[in-house]
Amino acid sequence: MANTLVQDLIESGIHFGQRTSGWNPKMTPYIYGKRNGIHIIDIKETVKGLLLARKFLTQTVGSGKDICFVGTKRQAKGVIEQRVGDVEMHYVTERWLGGTLTNFGTIRNRLKRLEELEAIEAEDNFESYSKKMESQLRREMRKIKRNLDGIRRMHKMPGAIVAIDVNREATALREARKLGIPTICLIDTDGDPDMADIAIPGNDDSMRSIDVIIRELCKAISDGKTSRVETNEGRNSDKGGDDARPQRRSNRAQFRADDSNASSTDAAANESTAAAAPAES
Repeated sequence: MANTLVQDLIESGIHFGQRTSGWNPKMTPYIYGKRNGIHIIDIKETVKGLLLARKFLTQTVGSGKDICFVGTKRQAKGVIEQRVGDVEMHYVTERWLGGTLTNFGTIRNRLKRLEELEAIEAEDNFESYSKKMESQLRREMRKIKRNLDGIRRMHKMPGAIVAIDVNREATALREARKLGIPTICLIDTDGDPDMADIAIPGNDDSMRSIDVIIRELCKAISDGKTSRVETNEGRNSDKGGDDARPQRRSNRAQFRADDSNASSTDAAANESTAAAAPAES
């Protein structure tokens, strides 16, 4: 499985970074080298970040919290809508409205307005309104739905934010940090790893590389939802027993690489990185 994951990452081109002239020096620990003026990302670091993110998402979803994916760039939109929709999590792919998290009450009010407009449309298709008012209401409904449809079922703060491209989603990451919400980010060589709690270094401009990362994270979410159901069933069967209190852990600063999980992939990742980099020269 580890070799298959590394091979998928290599084939997706996730190890190709940005041009050396536009890099962020903070990404130095994640860079393997450079070829033809382009930085080559260390696949070993990508796998470590991905395994850590998968473990954290499984635990977070298993504890009953939801995840919100943010990817407004064209390459990420279709992938997120398809894969995240399949696991029934929340996403933003059109535009991150300022205050989506920090002013969540207002966002919920706009979603209630969307429900009102949809109810009017279902009832009489706006026939009781004038043509001008109908046009205005339909335009309002389309605008709200375009921007907020992916989070219409998000009634509470998410347990984590997954972002594609830290530079593009800086507003969302700042809001998450202000509220203490952990962030997982796919970061290219021109990004700032300090903006993410769990960094997954990799090519954030390739649709294939984004698809591999989102696919693996959604698998972790599915595992977390399965454990959530099993935990609820166990609690229902043990109503008479003592309540087991979960160990309190900080939401942030709890992210440490799991050496036991990552050790099996280090050797394969090192060999793949060394083999892939010269092949593209």
